[in-house]
Amino acid sequence: MSERALLRRIRVWLVVFIVCLVLSGLTAFPLVTELHWADDLLNASASPVPEHFPALAEWITRVRTGLDEADANYPFVLYGTDWLAFAHLVIAVAFYGPYRDPVRNIWVIEFGMIACAGIIPLALICGPIRDIPFWWTVIDMSFGVFGVIPLLVVHRMIKRLETAAAVPA
Repeated sequence: MSERALLRRIRVWLVVFIVCLVLSGLTAFPLVTELHWADDLLNASASPVPEHFPALAEWITRVRTGLDEADANYPFVLYGTDWLAFAHLVIAVAFYGPYRDPVRNIWVIEFGMIACAGIIPLALICGPIRDIPFWWTVIDMSFGVFGVIPLLVVHRMIKRLETAAAVPA
């Protein structure tokens, strides 16, 4: 594969990763509204969720109730999720460096891989402390597992690009 084609593939993977980070971040702003939608959808009369996945329906209702109470009485608590959203957006911006110059900025990819790995212990430690059901902790950990996959692919391609660029033509 030519250097140009490899660079194009790297950039496509990075754009997908950046878009996912941005979307993930943006969904942290309207949590109260999103939980209302999710709870209404999961508990609708036509929904199979309460019958087949009652723990999921109960958990979403519990989270909605908690967010409603926080929003009504302690809105400053939700400010933490605003910062979570902001962090996702800032991290997404950092990936512009590898988009521009993948070889020179491979450290950003490595940073992202470390961050993905860090999700696992964070979820395993903080999940039980915050009374998060284990099955939800597994869902949270999946973000690290699935997030690292494109970064591993990009890292491998950047190493190939670096090698190709070092070989005189």
